[in-house]
Amino acid sequence: MLYSILCYESEAARAARSQQEDDALMSRLAVVQQRLAAQGRLGPVARLMPTTAATTVMAGTRPVVLDGPFAETKEQLFGFYVVDCATLEEAIEVARELAREKPAGALEIRPIARFSPMSAT
Repeated sequence: MLYSILCYESEAARAARSQQEDDALMSRLAVVQQRLAAQGRLGPVARLMPTTAATTVMAGTRPVVLDGPFAETKEQLFGFYVVDCATLEEAIEVARELAREKPAGALEIRPIARFSPMSAT
């Protein structure tokens, strides 16, 4: 089954890291990613830009476009992983491995109900 692992962290914590600290973090996470990829269990991985780059479109018959994120939260969505795990327990173990490498934040695991990979043309 495919699971998403959503990565949350406060923008203040992210901004407080030096480029060197951030590069070291990404290198540590890459070790976990490479292992999962070698096992054929790693799908798309993305790191998102800060919420200052976000635009929100409110649904409805006349959608409204807002600059920035709509939700005001202490931690923001910074990225995600898609992993192929046989059980939720396996997905939790992957999230634990990733969490050991992160200095702060939270990882949320959700089963993916539908996944439609599209090729970019």
